[in-house]
Amino acid sequence: MPQRSTRFTLAAGSAVALAALLGTAACSGASGGSGGGTAAGFNAAAASVVHPSTAKGGTLRFTAAQDFDSLDPQRGYYGFMWDFARYYTRQLITYDTKPGNASLKLVPDLATSLAQVTDGGRTYTYHLRSGATWEDGSPVTAQDVKYGIERTWAQDVITGGPIWLMQNLDNSQKYPGPYKDPAPDKLGLKSIDTPDDHTVVFHLAKPNGDFEQMLALPEGSPVKRSKDTGAKYGLRPFSDGPYKFLAYQPNKTLVLVRNDKWNKASDPIRPALPDRIEVVYGSNADDLDSKLLNGEADLDLNQTGLQQAARVKVLRDPRLKASTDDPTTGYIRYVSLVPAVKPLDNIHCRKAVIYATDHKALQTARGGPIAGGDIGTNMLPDGVKGADTKYDPYGLTSNGGAPDIARAKSELQQCGKPGGFSTTIAVRNNKSAEVASAVALQASLKAVGITTQIDQYDGAQTPNIIGVPNVVHKKGYGLIVMGWGPDFYTGQGFLQPLVDGRFILPNGNNNYSEINDPAINGEFDQAIATTDADKAGQLYSDINHRVMQDAYYLPIVYDKALVWRSDRLTNAYTATSYSGKYDFVSLGVEGAK
Repeated sequence: MPQRSTRFTLAAGSAVALAALLGTAACSGASGGSGGGTAAGFNAAAASVVHPSTAKGGTLRFTAAQDFDSLDPQRGYYGFMWDFARYYTRQLITYDTKPGNASLKLVPDLATSLAQVTDGGRTYTYHLRSGATWEDGSPVTAQDVKYGIERTWAQDVITGGPIWLMQNLDNSQKYPGPYKDPAPDKLGLKSIDTPDDHTVVFHLAKPNGDFEQMLALPEGSPVKRSKDTGAKYGLRPFSDGPYKFLAYQPNKTLVLVRNDKWNKASDPIRPALPDRIEVVYGSNADDLDSKLLNGEADLDLNQTGLQQAARVKVLRDPRLKASTDDPTTGYIRYVSLVPAVKPLDNIHCRKAVIYATDHKALQTARGGPIAGGDIGTNMLPDGVKGADTKYDPYGLTSNGGAPDIARAKSELQQCGKPGGFSTTIAVRNNKSAEVASAVALQASLKAVGITTQIDQYDGAQTPNIIGVPNVVHKKGYGLIVMGWGPDFYTGQGFLQPLVDGRFILPNGNNNYSEINDPAINGEFDQAIATTDADKAGQLYSDINHRVMQDAYYLPIVYDKALVWRSDRLTNAYTATSYSGKYDFVSLGVEGAK
C-alpha cells in the first residue's frame, strides 16, 4: 500500500538536531509481556494492553488533520479508515484484538469459523453467526455479504478502494457491478453463491492462500442493498457494528453513537466500551498536537505521529513521554534503483550506490531511530511471513550505518565507471522527510564521484510521474525515493506489487525498478497457490533475497511513528495488523460508569 496520507513536516535542516535528541531516548523503552496488561510507560502499548478495563461509557475523542478518503467500506484505502471502519462494519473474517504481531491472526467475525476450504483451494465456504443485525434490527444475511462485495466491481461508482477480491473472483465473467446487473436481485456475480441466508460460498478461478486476508479488509463488508446510496454511501454508511452515524460533516466533525440493535452475543471482537465517538478536524498539525498534550483529545485519528515541536517537548519530559508509543508502521522507506536508466542497468553501478550511501545519515533525515525508524536491511518488514530483518547482505547496519567507500569504489571499477557517473533522484515535493533523504543521499554519493541532481515533482501527481515508466526513462530518474506498506501481511500483500513483472503498468505503476524476472514471477505463483503459510513464507524469503542480491532497492528505514495516547484511554495497544496504529475498537475511556 503506498502511503496515502501524512502530516510529517520535519524540515531537512532541523533533522540532525532532533535526531540527536531522539537517539538519546531510544534506549529507554518499557518492556512488556505479550498481550498482558500493563501500566502506562514509553512504548508500553507496543507489547501489552495499557490500562485494561471492561468499563463502559464516556466519549472517545479523536482529533485529525486529514479526513477519511471515504467511509464507504468498499472505497476506503487509508490505513486509519480500515481501523476505524470496524466501529460500523463487520466482515466474515477479521484480525485478532491483540497487541503487536499477535494481531495478525485471522479470527471469525460474522462467520462461525474460518473457511471450509475445498476443491484444491478454490472454494471457500462460510456460515454466518445468528443474531447479527443491521441498525434497523433486520438480520445480516449472506446476500448482504455478496452484495457488499459485488459493489467493488462498479468501478465507475465505487472508486479508490482495493480490488483484491475482484481480481480473485471475477473469473473472466467481467461482471459490471450491481448497479448495472440485469438480475432482479442484483446478485448476478456467479463466483459467489448464497444457497441460503446463512451460507456464503466463494469460487476462485485458481487457489490463493491469502484469500481470507482479502476478506478481512473492509471491502469484504456486507452492505444492505435497500440502504445503498452508491457514490454517496460514504457520507452515511448503514451500520451492522456497535456504532452508527449521528452526524458527519466532512473535514469538520464526525459523531458515532451506540447502535442499540447491535447484539454483543453475535460479535466476539468488539467490546464497544465508549457511549460516543467523536472526531474533530483541524488544519494546523501543531495545534492538534497541543490539543492532545493538553488533554483536549485522546488520540490522533491519522496516527502519523507527533510533529517536531511536540516530539521535542515530549521526549524531554518523562511524564509526557510515558504517554507515547513508538511502533513500527509496517512501511519501508526506500530508494528504488532503476535499471532502465543507464548506467544503472549494470548491477555493479547499482551496488556502488548502495555501498556509498551513508545509511545513518538517511535514518537521521527520516527523524532518527525513534521518529524515523530502524535502518532498513532488506525489503520485507517484520510481521510478514518470511521476513528476517537481520538479513543484511550489504552490511547496511555495520559500523553504525556508515558508508563502505572501498566497496563502493570497487563496484564502480567493475561497472566501468571508476570516476563515478551522473543520475537524477526523483522525490515527492510534499514529503519533507523524503526530500531530506534525497539531500542526504546526494551528499553520500558525491564522496565516490556519483553526482546527482534532485528533481522534486508534485507529490499529488505521483501515479502520473514516477508511476509512468516512459516518464521515468525520459526524465532519467535513476533513483526514486518512496515508501510502501502492506495491504495485508504476506509477501503477496506487500512485495508483489513492487517486484512482480506482471504488475508493471503503463500508468500507476509501483514496480519502479521494472523488475521482470521469470524466476521471481514463478515463485509468487507458487507462494500464492499454497495454503501452507510456512512454505509460502520461505518462497517470499527467497524472492526478497533475489531482489536484494540484484541490487534493485536501497532500504532506508523500517518506519516508525511517535504517537500519543491520552491518560484517559483504557485497553490501549498498537496492532501490527493496522500498521502499528492503536486498535481503535478495543479502546475505552477512564472514569466511564
